[in-house]
Amino acid sequence: MEITGPMHDRFDEILTPEALDFVAALHRRFDARRLELLQARQVRQAELSAGGTLDFLPETKAVREGDWQVAAPAPGLEDRRVEITGPVDQKMTINALNSGAKVWLADFEDANSPLWENCVRGQLNLRNALDRTIDFETGGKSYTLKPDAELATVVVRPRGWHLNEKHAKVDGEEVSGSLFDFGLYFFHCAQRQLAKGRGPYFYLPKMESHLEARLWNDVFTHAQEALGIPQGTIRATVLIETYPAAFEMEEILYELREHSAGLNAGRWDYLFSVIKKFRTRGREFLLPERNAVTMTAPFMRAYTELLVRSCHKRGAHAIGGMAAFIPSRRDPEVNAVALEKVRADKTRESGDGFDGSWVAHPDLVPICREVFDGVLGERPNQLDRTREDVQVSAEDLLNAAATPGGITETGLRNNVDVALRYLAAWMGGLGAVAIHNLMEDAATAEISRSQIWQWIHNGIALADTGETVTKELVERIIAEELATIAREPGYDAGLYAQAETLFKEVALDEDFAEFLTLPAYARMP
Repeated sequence: MEITGPMHDRFDEILTPEALDFVAALHRRFDARRLELLQARQVRQAELSAGGTLDFLPETKAVREGDWQVAAPAPGLEDRRVEITGPVDQKMTINALNSGAKVWLADFEDANSPLWENCVRGQLNLRNALDRTIDFETGGKSYTLKPDAELATVVVRPRGWHLNEKHAKVDGEEVSGSLFDFGLYFFHCAQRQLAKGRGPYFYLPKMESHLEARLWNDVFTHAQEALGIPQGTIRATVLIETYPAAFEMEEILYELREHSAGLNAGRWDYLFSVIKKFRTRGREFLLPERNAVTMTAPFMRAYTELLVRSCHKRGAHAIGGMAAFIPSRRDPEVNAVALEKVRADKTRESGDGFDGSWVAHPDLVPICREVFDGVLGERPNQLDRTREDVQVSAEDLLNAAATPGGITETGLRNNVDVALRYLAAWMGGLGAVAIHNLMEDAATAEISRSQIWQWIHNGIALADTGETVTKELVERIIAEELATIAREPGYDAGLYAQAETLFKEVALDEDFAEFLTLPAYARMP
């Protein structure tokens, strides 16, 4: 393996010859299949663009009708009523573990800007946290870990199958970001987790089929055998955040069943996938502005109900979506309104049968815990609620057209503003970014730019001004929003110039970029 990234302080403790050999073996064994599966995505996209549709697979009907269960919950994953998400920097590592949440999604994906330093330093932070040698000081304040018994269970989210790690090459080929992140963590931390009575646990993002889950399962089986760890020790929760995956939930659980820890229901990435998959279909899959698309929209309701039903039918956890609000100590009125929305969202999820839910900020842990405590009591989960009342058809999942809500200049400006702010931060090395009292990640930028692309290509007239959304209108709004941002403290002209160029490429070009992170990462050092 060739490493082309700089070797910063203590990187040699993570990028050891043995660890790199382990990652290289994963690459040589599995990368060809990964590339085949990515090509299969393109084939399916071509079919959809030519007028095809999504449906439950006839060839896997026996799986959906079969009598099988996933493995029983692993140690530290029995009770998941509150999960906190965040990047793997030092401060977040300590704060997330100390937050009172049951689980921490330690993120190398959407909440992490994949600078080489972030990706390797994050591995070091996780290892140091397990060794209890991590601490952090800023502004005269010191951060240290609470006793082990009070810490959240670590669940690592590697990058998706589509992303590479360009600073690591095997036989001249870039290594998959998924295998790089997974391999380094598993090599260094699996035994450390086992020594603490837990195990190496993962969240798996952006998958589009059960065959992609099968690949992960084969990676897990090989990795456990290679390091002499019992089969089934690894557990993985899959994010159902692409439109195709919603039609293969039970199949995904089946492929991972010995290693499965359940499914998670996303929002922004799911909506982004709806637009991406049916972008050639005119207004059939037109969505209103993103803040109007709630989880109670008919097709989103169908998706979450089916997720709980699929999970509990098979003995797997169903984990709800993100509360991204960042409480403000300076604005109690904003807090009151936002916290009431958080409470209502978590109340709906807990009432629907979800076993837990996500928050992005430690201050939201108590409210999420309180809501789920009210439903669970002393029980660790509600797997016994099998939701046999749920009947969801393919038509229900595809019924995006019934989504209420409008498209306004305010919504358009918000998409432009947030995407520019996020992309500038991402290019500067931050993946979890506080914007307008919300913790945003790459999924926010994806739904924002894809909506603008969809509105331009459908000649949408804005409800509040009557103007038609055109490339010229969006360019004018970009210039106006950038002028406003430029007057704010801390404005970085270089980063915003990069953000503007990138945003125009992924929102305004005739061809729709598969993921904005691909051209963005290509621009990174």
